[in-house]
Amino acid sequence: MTDGTIITLISVGVTFLFMLGVPVLLVIAYWVIGCSFVLGLTLDNMGAELLNVFNKGFALLAMPLFILTGDLINKSGIARRLSDFAYACLGWLRGGLAMASLGACGLFAAISGSNSATTATIGSMLHPEMVKGGYDERFSAATAAAGGTVGIIIPPSIIFIVYGFLMNLPISDLFVAGILPGALMVIGMQVACWIICRINGWGYLIPLQVNRVLKTAFGAWLGFFAIGLVLWGIYTGKFSPTEAAGVTVGFCIIAGVVSWIITSALGLKSEKTWKEKSYPEMLVVDGFTPWQIPSITMRSAEITGILAPLIAISVVMQQILSLLGAQAVIGDFVTAMGGYYAVLFTAMVIVFFSGMVLESLPVTIILAPILAPIAASVGVDPIHFSVIFLVGASIGFITPPYGLNLYVASGVTGVPYFRLLRYTVPYLIALISVWILVALTPDLALFLLPER
Repeated sequence: MTDGTIITLISVGVTFLFMLGVPVLLVIAYWVIGCSFVLGLTLDNMGAELLNVFNKGFALLAMPLFILTGDLINKSGIARRLSDFAYACLGWLRGGLAMASLGACGLFAAISGSNSATTATIGSMLHPEMVKGGYDERFSAATAAAGGTVGIIIPPSIIFIVYGFLMNLPISDLFVAGILPGALMVIGMQVACWIICRINGWGYLIPLQVNRVLKTAFGAWLGFFAIGLVLWGIYTGKFSPTEAAGVTVGFCIIAGVVSWIITSALGLKSEKTWKEKSYPEMLVVDGFTPWQIPSITMRSAEITGILAPLIAISVVMQQILSLLGAQAVIGDFVTAMGGYYAVLFTAMVIVFFSGMVLESLPVTIILAPILAPIAASVGVDPIHFSVIFLVGASIGFITPPYGLNLYVASGVTGVPYFRLLRYTVPYLIALISVWILVALTPDLALFLLPER
């Protein structure tokens, strides 16, 4: 039996395991171990490479910090204030609460920089409210999963850092280029959400009140400050994205503890509605006690413990694919397409299908060095292509069989994974439409860059 036949059988076997519900980490690990034996690689080599991923990945240090940021702003009440503001702006529309959750995902992404943290925080916070508001629980969970896709597009973004490092592009330019496409992704999903909710009659309407909008905006000042702190620090070069994550964690801890002290000292009641709270009360959120910080940190560590091994084993998987000649085959295939649009859309199709089975980081590590030079050779702007590439990779978070955000949403809402799939279709259509628009309109990515 040839090596190719054995690898094919291994691939079929692990696919069957995945269909039986074996965790994705184990499925990929089994494939990597099996192929390593076939190719004559030792397990020592795999262990060394797994360690290497984190020894060399300074940018990856931002991942647990951004996840912790998400948990801190959720526990402190900052995320709730941002959601209240989004609902005040959109609650008068059919499906307003679901649309507000998508808007809250966009605001949260501008602080956390993580798709999974965005999905976990907004999903755990607003899913129960949506179910109480008459939304189908499967649609509510799918909305949280879809909203999390903007976590790696709206800056700050860990994956933009990795892409910039791999392709030697200025990370600040990549961040700026992701602003408009990220906003369009949110708007596109909100339009899809409105249509579905209107068809099904989901959601209760609230009147649009200027006083409510202003008061909730005023109450969300800590969230807006955190967003501004991250973006200002990165864009002005005051600190790196990883340092920005650390600074934001520090700010959130201080804001949470100080707010708890103030609310306790003044006897403020967190269960008051926005109408009942006075403007001075709106200045502080509920906060958290200092002795709650270890449990919050532990929860963040649990999520990191899910994601970090996936990233590490996927990088080893990339090495196996390289040894099998997959990169050369992909490069030759795309180059053979010829012209600008043929190469561009072929690359997009490859990224889309790769995102169905791999996390965005290994997709970037494997395919960006292959596809980006080919795209540049036919005249695609490198910054523009980076946005096209990563928007496509972000869509993979809600495409089975991998669909990381679907797993996260299922975990935090209790809705089984396979029951979410039907309700992701409208969001997939919206995201793919925005993706094509971004690909055909370079100015959407390049307009905000000062030198353009």
